[in-house]
Amino acid sequence: MKTLLPLFIFLFILLSCSSPKTRIFIAGDSTAQTYDISQTQMRGWGQLLPVYLSDEVQVYNYAKAGRSTKSFRAEHRWDSIMNKVQKGDYILIQFGHNDTSSKPERHASPIDFKNNLVQFISEARSKQAIPVLLTPIVMRTFENGHLVDNRLKTYPGIIREVAQEQNVLLIDVNTKTRDLILKLGDEASKVLYMPGDDTHTNERGAQEYAAIVAKGLQELKIIK
Repeated sequence: MKTLLPLFIFLFILLSCSSPKTRIFIAGDSTAQTYDISQTQMRGWGQLLPVYLSDEVQVYNYAKAGRSTKSFRAEHRWDSIMNKVQKGDYILIQFGHNDTSSKPERHASPIDFKNNLVQFISEARSKQAIPVLLTPIVMRTFENGHLVDNRLKTYPGIIREVAQEQNVLLIDVNTKTRDLILKLGDEASKVLYMPGDDTHTNERGAQEYAAIVAKGLQELKIIK
């Protein structure tokens, strides 16, 4: 029996090391992007997300500045995810900031925005991956001391609507980040964003928002 003990130990270690990791892909824009820390102090929440996850979770961040549901597909960035995603993987999908843009290569009307999200969901499910919709982070826009966040228009609401209609997991980042900004107030909340920029976060802001996403993943039982 003693001669079998080393074999049992070896098999236990082998099985422990070979357990599959939870894989999370991110499709999004500049607010989630990974930045070169030697070039800028701007950080995206996707860049800081691994800090709040265990070693059992692997993050693949495909978020890119200036991308909308329209341009992310047109530039084949979505295809890149589809080529790598596997059964049981999670895809976090967060757009809206650039879909409202007047630039034709970015702009997606509300109906097109909704259809684009539905198509993302359908294709993710065809790969047996699990789509997770995220509403966009709040835009720190104050008028007369009141947070208005009016540049995102109806798009966060469309995401919530699609999540309900398509029975898709949802992390309402817009509401959660809005609550945080309202709690901090106009002046105090500036420390989370780049100077003179009400859209893009610095490291502190990215940390706060990555923590919000991580908590959302935990609440959805995607991570422990």
